[in-house]
Parts: sequence; structure tokens; C-alpha cells
Amino acid sequence: MKQRMIQIKIGCFIIFNIMLVTGLFAETPIPEEMAVQDSIGKICWYNLSLFSIEGKGWTNTVNPYDRFPRTAEALVRPPVWQLSRQSAGLCTHFITNAEFIKVRWTVHNKELAMNHFPATGVSGVDLYIKTSDPQWRWAGVGRPDLFPTNECYLVQNMDNTVKKEFLLYLPLYNQLDSLFIGLPKGAFISKTPARPVTEKPVVFYGTSITQGGCASRAGMTHVAQLGRMLNREVINLGFSGNGQMEPELARLLSELDPAIYIIDCLPNLQPKEVSERIVPFVTILRNARPLTPILLVDTPDYSNGFLDKSRQDRMLNSRKNLLSEFNKLISQGVPKIYYINGKPFFGEDGEATVDGTHPTDLGFIRQANVMVPIIKSIIN
Repeated sequence: MKQRMIQIKIGCFIIFNIMLVTGLFAETPIPEEMAVQDSIGKICWYNLSLFSIEGKGWTNTVNPYDRFPRTAEALVRPPVWQLSRQSAGLCTHFITNAEFIKVRWTVHNKELAMNHFPATGVSGVDLYIKTSDPQWRWAGVGRPDLFPTNECYLVQNMDNTVKKEFLLYLPLYNQLDSLFIGLPKGAFISKTPARPVTEKPVVFYGTSITQGGCASRAGMTHVAQLGRMLNREVINLGFSGNGQMEPELARLLSELDPAIYIIDCLPNLQPKEVSERIVPFVTILRNARPLTPILLVDTPDYSNGFLDKSRQDRMLNSRKNLLSEFNKLISQGVPKIYYINGKPFFGEDGEATVDGTHPTDLGFIRQANVMVPIIKSIIN
């Protein structure tokens, strides 16, 4: 089996098409009787539990919007377990002809924002619409300013004579307790058809960057963008500060059956740990999933590393050690192992991070555009 070290530099451009989907859908509507009507009977509130949730690798979770199974609490470190309760990467698809879409959601943690990470990303919800290209285009964001419950319009004054497909992302760094979608009484709403069982998801395991820090909106992470670009379900197993490649995590990931594992943990590892943990982690995955591709992601350049020698040295040593471990796996004949250089993720102008490490939306766009052709080439 031929192994590949893949590095691709690409340019990108974005074309917007504002035409909406006008085709007819054959989906079965969710009965209005299943909704909760407001006090004057003008708005029907549909519980998110009525819809399918994408981005969940396991169904046996403590709460519906957790990312790990309940059995993981006894297996992983407490910080990892607590972070797994946050709904990063989870989303739902639905079809409606509604004139407006409201949302009411309740979060568990009082910290709605961070000093470098806005509340719209930490605790907000994010809506996209599928256009006739077909492409996904941003439609509206739920901006939280109260704890624990917020309510707002995501979009208003739409044409109610055509059905449109929407994609709603859940908060990145907060635990979601409940969410209701509000539509005008009489509006059609349904789930979208399930994806084909042959279309396996893409699993990401990594750090705060993978989880989504510091995107302005939940749909702006590179993981979410890649899901839209690839037209696949993506499972976000990013754990802020705690993507440390413990064997327990490898065993949990091996319970999944994805199209590809994307392992992106270097920012949470010291160079020595990179050398110690890569091969054992990959070995556990490969023993459980002999043919599933594994993509090892290099660390991005720190945007201020040219000034801070200690940060630059750590990054360069981590990169050198990852390459060494990758070559060791190749020499051992481990199949379907790939490597991607993180150097081009953020560009070279220093404008793509909020603190030298965590991407802004620009950084996430750049990283997604570097990664998408590589992932496509592997899974196709």
C-alpha cells in the first residue's frame, strides 16, 4: 500500500447564489400537534428532540447533546469528560416553508463568552440555508446575552410559498440543556432524509482549535466548514487544552466507524509527548480499524512565533517529532497513514489568529481550504 505525505497549496474563491431551493420535498411533516404553542396560538415551538442530531458518534449519552457515551465518564480524565458535555459540532437539518424562524435555547454554564471568544461562538446557535447551487449560505445567528435561556428570531420575512432546507449548529463551548425551533402556526416543517449508510462520517480529534476556539459563530469552525464542503457528517471531538492522545481516547475513537480519522493534537502536547504518544495511539486505532485512513495533522505556525523564540522552538520540535513518528509508522508498514503540514494553515501575514494560536474566522477559512482537497483525495 503506497503511503503519501500530502501538502497542497490552493487558492480559493467564494461564489454566492441567493436563489433558494424551489423543488418539492417528499418528507413527512412533523405534526403541529407535537409542538408547543405560545399563549396566543401564533407560534409553534418544536423541541429539538423531534429532529435528528448530526455529529454524535454515540447515542447512549447522558444528555441528548453530549458528545461522549455515558460509559466514558469512568474512562477519561474529568476535564475531558466535562468538555465532552459541550455541544461542539452538533447540528440538525430541517425543511420548512416558514416565513420566520425563531429559536429558544437554554445553556448550562453561566460563562456565555470568554475574553477572546465571543458569546455567539461559545454559547450561540448558527443557521445556514441551502441555496440552489447547491451551497450552504449563512442565514442567521442566535446571540446569547442572558443566562440560562435566550430567545430570538434567526431569520424573518421569508417567502412562505417554497420549502427550504436549513442547517442549525449548536453552541461550541457551552452545554446545551434544551432548544426549541419556533415557526408561525400552520408552517410546514420536517426532518431531512437520513444520509446514506455508505456515506461514513469524518471524525476529528484534537484541541481547542478543533473544538472551535475562537470562531465568531458555530458554523465558522474549520470542522463545520469541512462538513459543508465535503457534504458529510463530521464528528467534532475537540477538547480544549486536553487533546493529549491518551490510550483511553484511542479506544473510544476506535468504537466509531468513520471514513477517516483526523488526529490534530500537537498544540496540546510537548515535543517529548509527541514522540511518546503518536505510535501507541495510532496502533490502537489501526488494530481496531485496519483499513480506516488516519490523517496526522501537524501544528500550525504560531503567528507571533517569529518574536517568541520559546514558542517557535516548541512548534518546530513538535513538527520534527511528528514527522519522525510518521516515518516510523511508514517504515513499520502501517497502512493508510497520512500526514499534513500545518505550516500553511493560517497564512503568513499574521492576521489569522486572535492570540497567536487560536484562529479567527479568517484562520478557520484558511485551514479548511488547505485541508479539504487533501481529505477528499484520501476518502475518495
